[in-house]
This record gives sequence, C-alpha cells and structure tokens, in this order.
Amino acid sequence: MEQPTGFVLAVDAVTRHVNSARPDAPVRPDRPRAPRLVPTRLAVAGALRRLADRMEPHPASVPSCTP
Repeated sequence: MEQPTGFVLAVDAVTRHVNSARPDAPVRPDRPRAPRLVPTRLAVAGALRRLADRMEPHPASVPSCTP
C-alpha cells in the first residue's frame, strides 16, 4: 500500500519540477525588501580586509645589482 502512494507522490513532484522550467511557467515577483544590516556588513568586511592584509606575507625585497 505504501509503494503506490509513493509512486503517485513522486510522479506529481517530478511533473511539477519539470513544468516549472517551462517558458510560460507562472512567475511570482519577489517582494521588495530594504537592505538589512548594511553597517554591520561593511564593518565586518573592513575587519576581514584588515586581517587579510596583516596575514598576507609581504613580498620579498629584491636586492639591487648595483654595488
């Protein structure tokens, strides 16, 4: 009894998945949202950039060939 039910559910799920890629598939527009946590994201990005600058090895100094 469980297998026929699973088969029907699987066929329905695959059909919905395949039909969602059609060009005439219904489209639900996204709700406009205000950006959240912008100051926090900028602060974290700055901190990570400073940390990366400190951890990045400095290029080796090239000795000059002139005596």
